[in-house]
Amino acid sequence: MKIESYKESFALDTPDPQLSTILKSLWYDAKGDWKRAHDLVDQSPGLDAAWVHAYLHRKEGDIWNADYWYTRAKKTRPSCSLEEEWANLVTHFLHV
Repeated sequence: MKIESYKESFALDTPDPQLSTILKSLWYDAKGDWKRAHDLVDQSPGLDAAWVHAYLHRKEGDIWNADYWYTRAKKTRPSCSLEEEWANLVTHFLHV
């Protein structure tokens, strides 16, 4: 899937069921449902889930918690905008 197709799916009420949990989380975030996005990655294991979890807490404004999750994901908090980080995450996970 290309990012354009992913973004076009925002017109739908639910994400494509074949998307990974990570991409579903980012989908809900883009649709303005931070809580649902967070709930999807909150209990998910692995570095990828921790990375998206970090982004979501950064977006929330909870920098201490975001930094905790970036560390768990073995990442550094980026200095780019939240919009750019979201696009980078989606592009990365669409190609994994």
